[in-house]
Amino acid sequence: MTAQASADPVSDIVIDVEGLTKSFGGPPVVKNLTMQVHKGLIYGFLGPNGSGKTTTLRMLCGLLTPDSGHGTCLGYDIRTQTTDIKRHVGYMTQRFSLYADLSIRENLEFVARIYNLDQPRKAAQDAIVRLGLERRADQLAGDLSGGWKQRLALGACILPQPELLLLDEPTAGVDPKARRDFWDEIHRLAHEGLTVLVSTHYMDEAERCHEITYIAYGEILAHGKVAEVVAEAHLSTYIVTGPQLAELAEELEKRDGVDMVAPFGVELHVSGRDGKKLEAATADLRAKGPQVWTRGEPTLEDVFIDLMSRVPDNSV
Repeated sequence: MTAQASADPVSDIVIDVEGLTKSFGGPPVVKNLTMQVHKGLIYGFLGPNGSGKTTTLRMLCGLLTPDSGHGTCLGYDIRTQTTDIKRHVGYMTQRFSLYADLSIRENLEFVARIYNLDQPRKAAQDAIVRLGLERRADQLAGDLSGGWKQRLALGACILPQPELLLLDEPTAGVDPKARRDFWDEIHRLAHEGLTVLVSTHYMDEAERCHEITYIAYGEILAHGKVAEVVAEAHLSTYIVTGPQLAELAEELEKRDGVDMVAPFGVELHVSGRDGKKLEAATADLRAKGPQVWTRGEPTLEDVFIDLMSRVPDNSV
């Protein structure tokens, strides 16, 4: 499968890989993965734990060599030109990887010197100002909250002015406001021409991406703009409210024509891939109550729950 933007010039393709496969002595972690990412996009990479997202990111930036498959990143071959790729890519790992016993300023100046930037102090100060870190510039990195650590890590990634940013679950464990601030900055960077490939578990973050790919157990299951992915799932959905929803969910899961049942707060989302079968399967329950059934639009999360229900876990 290939995910691509509406613009089509080859020169705009930042990532172009085909048939990537990688295993570590067991079943493939990534299996025959093909994708394209175009310049200036925020590209969401979604999937459950163990789905192959991190492995894919590491192959794209030259940290891992695929067992099979080929492709380019920023025009460089992912097998033979990994050094060139690393010079032009900012990679932010899941785990905070800067020095806990150095301040924000010291960490950024150190990174600037590692990249041999002409004016490391100025580069560090510019990053501090851009990311709103002025009041904390002399605070030790180890004393920062998760949100401020991630902001510092992002500052370190963009110091050498990369052409591509790879972010591996950058906001895991970060509070909602810090996540929003982080994503506001990502959109500013993309507006300036930076391409961003970001893996995430959060549906609200996925909806802020220009395009998304959903990967499970190493294979792409869906890709495109959010609205396209939801539409292509062809789910019919009811929103159910009222008493005894847990008991209702148990009953619904036994019925042919009901493909997805999921609680959302005080609601139950009930979906089916065949609208007529769903209506037939739920007709008696909708008629007798005591719950209230309302036609609804499937959400991105509904789609992903449905996708996962169709895919066997290949790790066992």
